Amino acid sequence: MPNRRDFLKTAGTATAGLMILGCGADTGAQSTRREIMLGGQRIRTVDIHAHCVFPAAAELIAGSPLEGIGFAGFQVLGQGRIDEMNMRGVDYQALSVNRYWWYAAERELASDVVRLHDEGLAAWCAEYPDRFVGLSSVALQYPDLAAEQLEHAVNELGLRGASVGGHVNGEAPTSEKYDPFWAKAEELGVPVFMHPGGAENVVREDGLEGRGDLGNIIGNPLETTVFLTHMIFDGTLDRFPNLKVCGAHGGGYLPSYLGRTEVACQVRDDSGCLNTKQPSEYLRDQILVDSMVFSDEGLRHLVAEMGANQVVYGTDMPFNWPDTLDLIVNSPSLTDAEKVAIAGGNLSELLRIG
Repeated sequence: MPNRRDFLKTAGTATAGLMILGCGADTGAQSTRREIMLGGQRIRTVDIHAHCVFPAAAELIAGSPLEGIGFAGFQVLGQGRIDEMNMRGVDYQALSVNRYWWYAAERELASDVVRLHDEGLAAWCAEYPDRFVGLSSVALQYPDLAAEQLEHAVNELGLRGASVGGHVNGEAPTSEKYDPFWAKAEELGVPVFMHPGGAENVVREDGLEGRGDLGNIIGNPLETTVFLTHMIFDGTLDRFPNLKVCGAHGGGYLPSYLGRTEVACQVRDDSGCLNTKQPSEYLRDQILVDSMVFSDEGLRHLVAEMGANQVVYGTDMPFNWPDTLDLIVNSPSLTDAEKVAIAGGNLSELLRIG
């Protein structure tokens, strides 16, 4: 899968309602942390949407058809990541490697790549246990292997969940073929974070070319929308009623046009829906979304459709999207309890932090 456009990191700014205790440059010494206050109390913030790469994987794919995959240096973990978190007021990040290029790898190579990623994440999280947790990006093209990888990552390496793409080489990962993986995630009681890659499984070739980087701006939320809708209509969430899945980028377009999805199985004779409940019920129980909607009204609407327990903080770090932490804490529509839940409370429970 091609890499998303590599943006330069930019610094965030603070707004009213938050206390800034300082920040520092990437000097090798940890910078002072910004503390987020609400009602005079320090609150914990947890970010579900955090990218990283491990360039050592290049050695594994040398000489294979995957040789030449790029590893953007700004996504490599280092003191700069901690400084950025400190400046924004991010207490914890759930890290994931999520370009999913290894979905095209043969079984043995895919196993080696995922092992390298998971062990790298585990080592980093062990070095900074009060700042990071990890998500295993399994080889989903081999569902049985993916289940084994997830079990090893959680039980042996201490990772807290999984990260998957919106499709596996063009195929939605929601048929019974993929049940071994979903069953393992449910058994282990860990969440699955889904990150898109430009909707290449949906849009015709060059369909999102042109100004505005539409493969990212429209393609990413579109892929998330398609994935979550498959999870509902293909009956995957019914087969695994305790499974928790979090969709990146505010859940794509699903929450914002939920009414059409809500009636699809009734108004379309050829729908073939396998879900046993209304789509809105899954959005209030099994599906979570991150906060990357960038406006007061967008956040208000997410909570209105899904409930505050289903919305979590996401940054897309180290890409330079606007940070939504200020948006959450200063929201005119949310109660203090809802703000605490979205900023970190929901993820603290899901990821077993503290």
